[in-house]
Parts: sequence; structure tokens; C-alpha cells
Amino acid sequence: MYPEIEPYEHGMLDVGDGNLVYWEVCGNPEGKPVVCLHGGPGAGCSPGMRRQFDPEAYRIVLLDQRGSGRSRPHASEYSTDLSVNTTAHLVADIELLREHLGIERWMVFGGSWGSTLGLRYAQLFPHRVTEIVLVAITTGRYAELDWLYNGLGMLFPEQWSRFRDGAGEGATDLVAAYHALLNDPDPAVREKAATDWTDWESSIVSLDPEYEPGPRMADPAWRMAFARLCAHYFSHRVWLADGQVLGDVERLRGIPAVLVHGRLDLQGPLWTAWELARAWPDAELVVVQGASHAASDPGMAEAVLAATDRFARR
Repeated sequence: MYPEIEPYEHGMLDVGDGNLVYWEVCGNPEGKPVVCLHGGPGAGCSPGMRRQFDPEAYRIVLLDQRGSGRSRPHASEYSTDLSVNTTAHLVADIELLREHLGIERWMVFGGSWGSTLGLRYAQLFPHRVTEIVLVAITTGRYAELDWLYNGLGMLFPEQWSRFRDGAGEGATDLVAAYHALLNDPDPAVREKAATDWTDWESSIVSLDPEYEPGPRMADPAWRMAFARLCAHYFSHRVWLADGQVLGDVERLRGIPAVLVHGRLDLQGPLWTAWELARAWPDAELVVVQGASHAASDPGMAEAVLAATDRFARR
């Protein structure tokens, strides 16, 4: 990774609906613009995300999506209205930020959920996108969501059993059940649901037995926002028709891309990235052998840097 770097500019963008979205810019003010989209939904940006780009070549833009990170109101607060937090809202926020910063066109970078969001943004605003780099690719298909919160239990039966039990007796749609629990008036109910949700998520990120979740996982507010937004988005099937992102891939024609995916990514099996690359002639799929969904797995950082370096001065 490139050395640690601090923003030279940051602010809060009023995107409407009572929401203020935090944004920051670092690197070279005259460099190639790139917008970096975090995962989750609800994870927020981390300082390490800045280090995936050559700071001498890139003007690096990060934002905390609605309800997450430093954006306000925060999804950890029970009073926060999530009805104005949808995929369409996030796409509109990205475009509004581009206009606010006076950027004509930029590269799109996204990981995990950020790859779904980045693809949808690029499909709706292809004339604003120069290149795309995606990591740990997902597209929001219903089968992908069902695998993540049901099918994957075959490989992690003990952890999934606890996750299932946390949804409540008789629950069949676990995501919908957690969505209800995370919006329960009782704060104790919400806190337990957030802990159960994030325990499941952290147990399936990496195959490394020594893997430790990041320090943010210990923060109750972070856990609540992450769990609440994930359940909110996935219970609504990310407000996209099933297979819509893959179905609209023709809109990306002519945009060069690199797709970086771990061979052993269990959260988002390689099949999705492979299908996307096959349908998108301008995209190159880079499979990192032995890597899972965790960005810290061996080979992932090298593959990501190779992709961003390739486009740095294009």
C-alpha cells in the first residue's frame, strides 16, 4: 500500500432529506480524479482506503455514504429516517458530489457493496466515468444475498446457527427478521441484534484462522449503523430488480475496468465476478489465488495497486 496520507480538503455536503454526507479529498489536487466507494452498506470510509492510490498521480475522493461514518444523521441513532437511504439516493449523492467538486469525469473504485454501488452509478452516468476498478465484486442479485445469509451456513454451521437463533424463533426470512429487530423501540433488542449480525459478518470475511476484525467492530455505534443499514438494504433487495446490474452491463461498454477477486471469497463467490467479466468485454478479471473477501489477504493489495497504477496516468 502507499504511505499514509491526510486529506487536504473535506466537508459536509447537504444532499437533501436532512442528510449531510461527509467527503474528503487527498493526494494531488491536479491529479486524476477517483471516487472511492466503501462497502457494507454502512461501513464508512477508513484511512487505509486512501492508500490504494498513488498520491502523486491521483486526486482521491472519499465519501461516507448516507447514515455511515461521519455523515449525519448516523444510522446508529434510532430516530434516523432510513426511508431516504436507498441505492437511488446514494447514486444521486455521488453525482452531486462530483458536481460540487467541479470534476468533469472520474474513475470509480468500489469494494464489496461498493462494487454494486459503483456499477450502478456508472450505468446511470457512464459519460462521467473514465475507468472502473472493483474489488470483491457483488451485484446485489437475490441469489447472492440468499447465499450470504443462508447458504453460507453450510460452511459455517456453528456461527450461522447462532445468527439464525438471534433472528427469533420461527423466523424464516432472517434478513427481514433482523431488519425488524434493528428497528425495535427497545435499545437492548437493537443492540443484541447488531451484535449478532456483526458477529456473523466478521466470522465469514476471511479463511485465515488468525484473522481479527478491525477496531471499528468494537464500537457499538459502528456496529449498529453497519447492521441496521445492511439489513435495511438487503431486506429491500437493494431496490433493484433481480439481476438488474448484470442485465444493464451493456451501458458500461467502452469503459475499461479491472475486477479483482479472491479465488476463495466465500462472501461473494467468484461466479459473480466471472459472469460480469464475461458480459463486459472491456473488463479484465484478476483472480487472486488463495485470497478470500478480506482486503488484507495475501496478494489482494498487490493486485489492487497494479490496477490503480495501470490507470494512474491513462
